[in-house]
Amino acid sequence: MPRIFTQFILKPVTIFLLDGLGAFVTSSILFLVEWRFPEYFGMPPKILSLLSIIAFTFAAYSISCFLFLNKNWQLFLKTISIANLLYCCLTMGLVIYYHSILTTLGLTYFIAEIVFISALVFLEVQTLMHSNLKEGNRIGKNNVLKNIEQPI
Repeated sequence: MPRIFTQFILKPVTIFLLDGLGAFVTSSILFLVEWRFPEYFGMPPKILSLLSIIAFTFAAYSISCFLFLNKNWQLFLKTISIANLLYCCLTMGLVIYYHSILTTLGLTYFIAEIVFISALVFLEVQTLMHSNLKEGNRIGKNNVLKNIEQPI
């Protein structure tokens, strides 16, 4: 695994920063396109607004997790990972539904967004799996020590 990805796995709370910044960029792009250049994407402005609000909500959640969580982050990472996956499904559904009116730029943007978010979800899942392995090893060692310390 590339070194940059290993950094997120070794210090898992930083993945919330990556997630939050990415969601903020997505929200900003969609908001800008909705108000200034809706014809460039072809997606209806109401849909762009909905996607922008969802992305902004994800950004606020992830940045808050980055700033305030130190321990017990696993549930919060599972939550945003599932939310990101659902966002990808929603976006794919909208791309399929509106494919006839999307521009090439719009189609390219939404497909790229799905790919990047899917890669982020993969990294989040890897982080959770690594955490579970570490936790499993710690629990396993504690059980072994308990068995050694008990008199026969």
